[in-house]
Amino acid sequence: MKNRRIDGQILLITGATQGLGEAIAREAAALGAAGLCITGRNEARGKRVAESLTAAGCPAQFAAADLADEAATRAVFDAAVKRFGRVDGLVNSAALTDRGTIENTPIELWDRLFAVNVRAPFVLTQAFVRHAKARGGGGCIVNIITRSAHGGQPFLTAYSASKGALATLTKNVANAVRGDRIRVNGLNIGWMETPGEHAIQARDGNSADWLAKAEPNQPFGRILKPGDVSALVLHLLSPAGEMMTGSVIDFDQNVMGAYD
Repeated sequence: MKNRRIDGQILLITGATQGLGEAIAREAAALGAAGLCITGRNEARGKRVAESLTAAGCPAQFAAADLADEAATRAVFDAAVKRFGRVDGLVNSAALTDRGTIENTPIELWDRLFAVNVRAPFVLTQAFVRHAKARGGGGCIVNIITRSAHGGQPFLTAYSASKGALATLTKNVANAVRGDRIRVNGLNIGWMETPGEHAIQARDGNSADWLAKAEPNQPFGRILKPGDVSALVLHLLSPAGEMMTGSVIDFDQNVMGAYD
């Protein structure tokens, strides 16, 4: 079995101040990353994560950015290159998950969701591809998508549409850059326990014990945890995933397209 370690790699991970992005950063550090640039909007939280990664032996920097801002998004990539000299891997984990149906979603929300969930990954992917090709090729991108990219729930119209666009972007770019040995894959993540999900459940009026009530009803007795997903992300970033590109993997206990 090929090595899952990523010794010496420099990674840029968006949305890494908590939840899945933070789990990916910590697993990357444990598997030998030589440097990490993490992004997010919460500066205090981001600095704490970066400091703890550095203290554990993996140099890390936090670059605060609202990814709805194109210039700020481009600056994040530049900051990573300035700090570490190069970027070997990119994980587009940041996303907005705001609710809205086809009838009540304002255009402002639609635009912001597409800016963060699609345009920001596009901007960072464009910067990464240019950077990787200038260095002679090679590298890996992993996009965190969602099972809702298959169509999604009625109350997630803009979110589902934006993630469907990201799934198509993943395959399109993978095909375009495979000759440069740049691999691009995506994960359609199912229901996962994160701080963001706890906040959503509270906003939706559910009790603090929503997780204890929900998990026994799941096919495998629980919902996804960030550690489940981060392990596969690191597999894709490592030599173990070197022959895989253009894949959008359904990572869920429910089978998309199947009926009971």
